[in-house]
Amino acid sequence: MNVISPQRSGQLVKADRAFGTGRLLNRLFAPGFQKILNRVDAGLEQGALEAWLPDGSTRILGGRTPGPVCEVRLNSWRALVRLVSAGSAGWYRAWAAGEWESPDPVPLFDLFMRNAQTLGGVARARGIKRIFAKGMHWLRRNSRRRARLNIEFHYDLGNDFYALWLDKTISYSSALFINPNIISEKLETAQNRKIEAILDRLNLRQGDRLLEIGCGWGGLAQAALERGLIEYDGITLSSRQQTYAQDRLEAAGLGNRSRILLTDYRDVVGQYDAIASVEMVEAVGQEYWPDYLAAVHRLLKPGGRAAIQYICIDDALFERYAASADFIQAYIFPGGMLLSESRFRAIAEAQGLEWENAHHFGQHYAETLRRWRENFDAAVIAGKLPPEFDERFVKLWRYYLMYCEGGFRGGGINVAQVTLVKT
Repeated sequence: MNVISPQRSGQLVKADRAFGTGRLLNRLFAPGFQKILNRVDAGLEQGALEAWLPDGSTRILGGRTPGPVCEVRLNSWRALVRLVSAGSAGWYRAWAAGEWESPDPVPLFDLFMRNAQTLGGVARARGIKRIFAKGMHWLRRNSRRRARLNIEFHYDLGNDFYALWLDKTISYSSALFINPNIISEKLETAQNRKIEAILDRLNLRQGDRLLEIGCGWGGLAQAALERGLIEYDGITLSSRQQTYAQDRLEAAGLGNRSRILLTDYRDVVGQYDAIASVEMVEAVGQEYWPDYLAAVHRLLKPGGRAAIQYICIDDALFERYAASADFIQAYIFPGGMLLSESRFRAIAEAQGLEWENAHHFGQHYAETLRRWRENFDAAVIAGKLPPEFDERFVKLWRYYLMYCEGGFRGGGINVAQVTLVKT
């Protein structure tokens, strides 16, 4: 819980009074804030929100049909100002400033996502802040030069950092559980099942060449090479991932049949029997989806198969999502963009790639994120994080893991695997 100290709470009260909270705000500004809350209330078709307001009053928003139930304490009216002007990025800034808190933010994020269509633009950036956010996102689009910087921003936080809270396969993508509601299955087992599901789609035979676009830390590479006598090329833009994956494959005695290349997918040459790509395409950006799929088509032999795992957002939400830059794009994955499945599929089919056997498993990602957060918190409590990761960083990443978990639980965000076949 993001709990503020009594001293900080007192500072917020004084600041709000200067801002106009006190009696003056109640007369002049509070009706405007109540209108915002009215809009939220009207948009909550499922679930309920109990709001504790800065003036000491409480309101129940929603509550008309079953759904997630959550509590939010608004320590400052500024939190609402940030929400309606800067969307999810503003809501994060309000949380980091102690302007709102909750005993468990995950149901809140679930509630917002579950009701995203009926809430409309209540929690989306608007005006100059939307234009600014979109402009900053455009400046960080994934050109060849900028793509490397974007990947380094996130993935070069360090192999030791990720190894602290991911499973032993070092898989930074959704696991595939027998049942995401049964918590007894180990995360590592579910991650290995996900890897095997990707490889099963490729029908690899002895002597085949496999390319992995976005090889991560080499977990799929090792599994594929141990499965059969194939040749493997993996590409990444993270030098730290490259080093880790190379060392991993060498240690497993698989270095003679594998290469880990520090290169952009647009610059790969050759022909492959199969391609795997697990949650890399979200780092491409909508502008470059045609380039990515053209590369897949160009690099596959006729009849070749590509297995893609991707994160998508409900098509009904995509246009509003794409019109700005959300919290994830602003703070976690610069240049990133969740897929619109229908748009991405249309481009794939136009390139001559058949779309086969899509399987969606979003609730598995929610459980994966819960496990990651549990591991992350344990590492923080044990003092295992490298010293360069300060309290501000820890709070940001905890928020990020909660935000994503709630998004998947709410159903507006999903994860899927699909097979693309070159015709």
